[in-house]
Amino acid sequence: MMRSRIGPMKKVARALRSHEELLLNWFEAKGTISAGSVEGMNYNAKLTMKKSYGFQTLRGVKIALYHRLGALPEPKFAHEFC
Repeated sequence: MMRSRIGPMKKVARALRSHEELLLNWFEAKGTISAGSVEGMNYNAKLTMKKSYGFQTLRGVKIALYHRLGALPEPKFAHEFC
C-alpha cells in the first residue's frame, strides 16, 4: 500500500502500522474478552444524557453522569422541602 499513489490508501497503511500491536492483541484474545461491561457503561451514559436534557449548564450534566456511573452519593441540599 505504501507504494501506491493513492493518498487515502497510504493513510490507512500508516494507521494500521501504528496500531499493529493492538490489532494483534485483539486476534490473540479473540473470544476471551467480553465487551459487555463497556456496552453497559455506554448505555447508562446515554440514558443519563437523555434524562438530563432540561439541565441549564454542562456542569449539571457532568454531575449527573458522575453520580450515575460512579454510584456517588447524592449531594446534600442547602434547604429542606416541607
